[in-house]
Amino acid sequence: MPTSLDPSQVTGLLLAGGRGSRMGGVDKGLLTFRGQTLAQHALQRLAPQVGALLINANRNLQAYAALGPPVCSDAEADFPGPLAGFLSGLDRCRTPYLVTVPCDSPLFPTDLVARLAKGLQEANAEVAMAVTRDHRGQAQRQPVFCLMKVQVLASLEDFVVTGRRKIDAWVSTQRHVEVLFDDEQAFANANTAEDLQALQPPESRR
Repeated sequence: MPTSLDPSQVTGLLLAGGRGSRMGGVDKGLLTFRGQTLAQHALQRLAPQVGALLINANRNLQAYAALGPPVCSDAEADFPGPLAGFLSGLDRCRTPYLVTVPCDSPLFPTDLVARLAKGLQEANAEVAMAVTRDHRGQAQRQPVFCLMKVQVLASLEDFVVTGRRKIDAWVSTQRHVEVLFDDEQAFANANTAEDLQALQPPESRR
């Protein structure tokens, strides 16, 4: 069985459709970080790892469209959560695989997709999720960092229509694998203004 995917088989989905409630309701993807928006940082990090890009956004659509990739919004109103973004991306995806990353984690690994793909294929899974370990060695799921086969679309539609919203709960219904990444800080996100200020990546991660 092959243990790698050609990037052309994967579409990258930037999740920028959240409410940003812990950031005072601002659109986090458009906040400035090291001279660019968080969304631009994430797209630049993701682009070399995939064959196509999409942006999931629910406001400031023109600003996101100006970044280049097609923009897709949630089918439901009132910011129903990242699973709605997954659905929107899967519906627009034209490759066999979709990978998701949030707009507020600008330091995620440059080999994220390759490592998730290796785990997915070795486990013959439908979904691969990134996992890190905290300072106590406890596993910490990073549920917004997922690689999935597009065939999971129908299953996700059935799950969401019941009103359920947790990524972990849906992934648990699929044939899935957790892929361990050693650098927990690479997945740090900007939930608050203080988090954003603290995200000063070492030059080695740029």
